[in-house]
Amino acid sequence: MIKISIGKKTLEFDKGISAGDVAKAVGDDKALVVKINGQIKDLTTKLTADTTIEFLGFDSKEGKEVFRHSASHVMAQAIKRIFPDVKLTIGPAVEDGFYYDFDTKEPFTPEDLKKIQKEMHRIIKKKIVFERIELSSEDAKKKLKKEPYKLEMIDELGDEQITVYQAGEFCDLCKGPHVPHTGYIKSYKLTKLAGAYWRGNVKNKQLQRVYGVAFPSKEELKNYLNLLEEAKKRDHKMLGKKLKLFSVHEEGPGFPFWHPKGLFIFNKLMEVWREEHRIAGYVEIKTPIILSRKLWEQSGHWKNYKENMYFTKIDEEDYAIKPMNCPGGMLMYNEQVHSYKELPMRVGEIGLVHRHELSGVLNGLFRVRQFHQDDAHIYMTHAQIKDEIINVINLTEKLYSMFGLTYHMELSTRPEKSIGTDEQWEKATNGLKEALESSGQEYLINEGDGAFYGPKIDFHIKDAIGRTWQCGTIQLDMAQPDNFDLTYMGEDGENKHRPVMIHRTIFGSFERFIGILIEHYAGKFPLWLSPVQVKILTVADKFKDYAEKIAQIYDDAGLRVEVDSRSQTLNKKVREAQLENVNYILVVGENEEKNKTVTVRTRNNEIKGEKKTDDFKNELLKELQKN
Repeated sequence: MIKISIGKKTLEFDKGISAGDVAKAVGDDKALVVKINGQIKDLTTKLTADTTIEFLGFDSKEGKEVFRHSASHVMAQAIKRIFPDVKLTIGPAVEDGFYYDFDTKEPFTPEDLKKIQKEMHRIIKKKIVFERIELSSEDAKKKLKKEPYKLEMIDELGDEQITVYQAGEFCDLCKGPHVPHTGYIKSYKLTKLAGAYWRGNVKNKQLQRVYGVAFPSKEELKNYLNLLEEAKKRDHKMLGKKLKLFSVHEEGPGFPFWHPKGLFIFNKLMEVWREEHRIAGYVEIKTPIILSRKLWEQSGHWKNYKENMYFTKIDEEDYAIKPMNCPGGMLMYNEQVHSYKELPMRVGEIGLVHRHELSGVLNGLFRVRQFHQDDAHIYMTHAQIKDEIINVINLTEKLYSMFGLTYHMELSTRPEKSIGTDEQWEKATNGLKEALESSGQEYLINEGDGAFYGPKIDFHIKDAIGRTWQCGTIQLDMAQPDNFDLTYMGEDGENKHRPVMIHRTIFGSFERFIGILIEHYAGKFPLWLSPVQVKILTVADKFKDYAEKIAQIYDDAGLRVEVDSRSQTLNKKVREAQLENVNYILVVGENEEKNKTVTVRTRNNEIKGEKKTDDFKNELLKELQKN
């Protein structure tokens, strides 16, 4: 007999029992995989010693990933049945579903997707078992001899033990895990087709990518598809064009052009950011966007981030356009000797950074090549770590709440590609954990997803329709202070003490955050953030002077107002103002001029009636004071 601990319970089972049978024994019918000693395993895994396990379902991040990845295998199996000559590449789970890339002579069509879905239904109905098989490289090559991309990946793995998964006649190179059988994939839909290059390299062959989503129930799939429809209405690229906020041109892919109304929102966010950081004890700096190769070698970016950077030559020397602000900030720190009495030093920078993104992933304001990072670096002692991280969490909470955004936090630990010592990483990770636990807020852990120079806390905000977006981040760094020989003078009078450094953002980037806000508000910004708060419409040309007089009064009060005195029908002007999402639409005609009033309606066509000009002005100012 062996003892198995599940949560607060410890139960005895026969040695060699499968994790799936344990799940059945304890009545867990939602388990998809099991976590054993921190590793995610198939439910078919045999338990042979006393251990602690945790069952994971679709409500967990790991469970979703396994479920979606299993769905990608089902889709690939269906495609191989219909198109046997297609060659397999990779098929991962992604945030909202899954995809699989195929090498095919002819691109798939929407009609093909319907055929593939029908074949998936047959595979799912048969409840074909996902069987994990471990092989030598030689045997794996024999098993996958007709799949050249898989053979290439096996060669890269070298002499390591190779894992494949067999489901009926279909075999795929995969480390797993998977759900027990295909019948778990109850509801699914193939959503779109796209092109992709093998390994993301434009020099390689173009592949056909098929996207899909999958859920344990029809209701969850239906809710997701409804969400997609709502998201289409909120698409920031469509609204950005319609509301004349920004544009992107083929002459500058990934480089947004800001129009006057969009730039107003950008500057308003910058104004709020600066004021809140001033209150929180930050100073602001500005560093150059082009700096020497030597600096990027010193920081580690040249080695670890070079493929994402842009370069130039000055006086025959190599320079790089900065992808991050921190190295320049550290140069400024070293401009003078600092005392322990100055710490913590909170230094902010709204830095213009450039990062090379493949053209296929560029997406409006969400994925760009140039953006303004709302960066800050905090230099502190080890004893100040917890309090400073809590301060950043509190500031982040304050800023997000201004937009009605809630969030959750995730802690990401050391990645495979990193700098710094094991001791530094352990101290930094423990420092973040202590601060999170002291904050009293729940958080998730993402193993191996930290920055190359330190672990991090990521803030995932939730928008009005329930989608989450990763925006703010807190990265604790003990390696870069070593690289740049950052010191401070301690109480002992010695200028040899090493500060700890925090890298942090709250919006992440102004561009992406504005894109999120456009979709969060569906283009209907709150009064304080609207580029145009009031639009005054004339019933006829002769009331233009009255409209202009009111506009001046409102403008003098600090309100943003426009006048529409065109010779168009009133209904057309009202409709256009509503489509522009102007908060308040004021109509003026003979009665209004006589009574010194305005007739008020909202962008949602709520009629508020006739109001005294000054009274309504004061109502607007009062509304603004609440924000």
